[in-house]
Amino acid sequence: MDADPDKWFFDRVNRNLIQLHSIEEVLYTGRTNFQSLEIIRTGAFGQCLVLDGKIQSSEVDEFIYHEALVQPAMIAHPHPESVFIAGGGEGATLREVLSHKTVKRAVMIDIDEGVIAACKRFLPNHSRGAFDDERTELHHVDARDYLARSGEAFDIIIIDLPDPIEEGPAYLLFTQEFYRLVRDRLTASGIISVQAGSASLTELLNLSAVYNTLRSVFPVVRPYQIDMPAFGGPWGFCLASLNLDPAQLSPEEVDSRLAVRALGNLRFYDGVSHRGMFSLPRYIRTALAAQTRLITDKEPLYIYHV
Repeated sequence: MDADPDKWFFDRVNRNLIQLHSIEEVLYTGRTNFQSLEIIRTGAFGQCLVLDGKIQSSEVDEFIYHEALVQPAMIAHPHPESVFIAGGGEGATLREVLSHKTVKRAVMIDIDEGVIAACKRFLPNHSRGAFDDERTELHHVDARDYLARSGEAFDIIIIDLPDPIEEGPAYLLFTQEFYRLVRDRLTASGIISVQAGSASLTELLNLSAVYNTLRSVFPVVRPYQIDMPAFGGPWGFCLASLNLDPAQLSPEEVDSRLAVRALGNLRFYDGVSHRGMFSLPRYIRTALAAQTRLITDKEPLYIYHV
């Protein structure tokens, strides 16, 4: 390995583990009003978005993350028309939402306009024109404040935010109070999808605490995981609803709904993948069952990164 540190990006997975990525080119580096921002080209994963020193997305495997975050909730809903997205600055979450022709309106809230501007310039293949779609409404405001003030109801609410870090822009969007607000802004058959952090054996606190907090608000909560190579291991998500249970969908039903909605060009998600994501290994199920931590405004959860 080349010993020159300028040729390697140190992605701190946790306080005890660092993943190294070879740097072919630094395309952009700077700071927005909320966080540090870099766009780098790596040897293994191509162009990557880096926020506060953490890789958030890579052009090679972003489709895995974004299809997993968006498609299970969208397919579980019988006819999603209105969608709210918190975060998702690359535009790939928006892209996946708009792949459903049933969607009439997609409201995307990302407080950091600088991230979106950089991604439009350097990572246009993530959004693939989604920002210019006539169904898109983009606002650079606080997502929690928007939901509290608007009073609107949505079929799907997607929380695509960085992990909660102290003084970061997202930590108050992982709390019980926020999930209660989300519950009140869902339609009768609405679903919330949340990126819930690492699902690695030694890093289950965020996933299990998010799961437990959602269970205090919603009667149906279903955790699932995928493998994310650029993140260094498995990654966790949670779906929550008042009445719909995505985990009960058979592979055949998922594939049937995908066909009806003309979504045959997905690269990761289908009926078999759906069943596999919700088939969690025993150690994760044990950790989820044992977790008692509630994330609240007064006692937020911070995930160590630096």
